[in-house]
Amino acid sequence: MDKMTEQIRNLGIVPVVKLDSAKDAIPLAKALIDGGLPCAEITFRTDAAAESIKLVTDEYPEMLVGAGTVTTLAQLESAIKAGATFIVSPGFNPTIVKACIDAQIPVFPGCVTPSEIEGAMEFGLKTLKFFPAEQMGGLNVIQALCAPYVNITFMPTGGVNTSNIVEYLNFPKVIACGGSWMVDPKLIAAGDFESITRITREAIATVIGFELAHVGIECGTDEKVNSVVNLFCSVFGLERKPTTTKVFAGSMIECGTELPLNKNHIAISTNFIDRAVHQLESRGIEFLEGSEVRKDGVLQAIYLKDDFGGLAVHLLQKK
Repeated sequence: MDKMTEQIRNLGIVPVVKLDSAKDAIPLAKALIDGGLPCAEITFRTDAAAESIKLVTDEYPEMLVGAGTVTTLAQLESAIKAGATFIVSPGFNPTIVKACIDAQIPVFPGCVTPSEIEGAMEFGLKTLKFFPAEQMGGLNVIQALCAPYVNITFMPTGGVNTSNIVEYLNFPKVIACGGSWMVDPKLIAAGDFESITRITREAIATVIGFELAHVGIECGTDEKVNSVVNLFCSVFGLERKPTTTKVFAGSMIECGTELPLNKNHIAISTNFIDRAVHQLESRGIEFLEGSEVRKDGVLQAIYLKDDFGGLAVHLLQKK
């Protein structure tokens, strides 16, 4: 996976933006950044696209700014000149794809049929837009297409929102979803960028899905482990669940004699631990070096560097 695709995958959401006026470009970009989503696909559905892309890339060079709905070579040239870092087109246009490859700019053309996918593969493309996603059959169709095309990944757009985005992203061949619900043109026209920031934060929260998983208690001795677990089971009607190294009271309380770091801790579960780590690191949160737990090379748990009120905290991948 190339660097651009990996950056998009870490975010999980690509806001699809329609701007009628370039004056809204900078405040919109700030609203997305403040909401934890430094990315935008600014579409060529209006004449303000190229100027908006240039304004945002000049003001926020760290932001991923792509050009969407690119259907002509003139639009492509304008997007590249404005500073777009990736190109998205609604359909598979070989002329556009070839021009992007020649210009060495990542391109994600819309492909929804085997013939279109094979056409994109001829150009060496591995990640494709799936548009309009829900209208074309959604996740069921994507899963069916991925059976023969095992090396292809998708970025579904169209009908994706907070009610279904986690289901899409749970499929490993979906790297991210395009969506416009957090950048409603009505909010942009009203200058309500605070609402855009709030909705963006809610979108990220939906994707990450932080939940309290369990509390870990370092007991020191097997006798105390049994005493603490039995107490929780007795008082709260929980089931005793022993493992090879620790004992659980239900799923809420973990007791052991040699828990990681030898500390009491809180485990916070997440839908996508890699995306959660990326989000927290982007906000300045550090993780404890060497604390990663992996299974078959896939990250399952990792500790934050700092304690919270004397408790260690670790992220845990939901099953």
